Amino acid sequence: MIEATIPVRNEVGLHARPAALFVKTAAKFSSTIKVKNLTTNGNFVDAKSIIMVLTLGVMKDHEVVIQSEGADADAALDALRALIENNFGEA
Repeated sequence: MIEATIPVRNEVGLHARPAALFVKTAAKFSSTIKVKNLTTNGNFVDAKSIIMVLTLGVMKDHEVVIQSEGADADAALDALRALIENNFGEA
């Protein structure tokens, strides 16, 4: 299992469109991927479930921890890190 802690700089956090993009990206991989809101010390949830990701309540400047385990774990973590660090593709 690999893990990364990443700050979320998006103005709306991990809500609505950013959450949908996050889940869509996670779903591309066969690895088990979990995410939690480190700032609120929440529990890990399935990163491939939009409902579960939305329950995290990730706001701007919160930190998330992403865990990935499986054959494509590195690629999955890299893709999700890039998505968050690139502000979900927004200018």
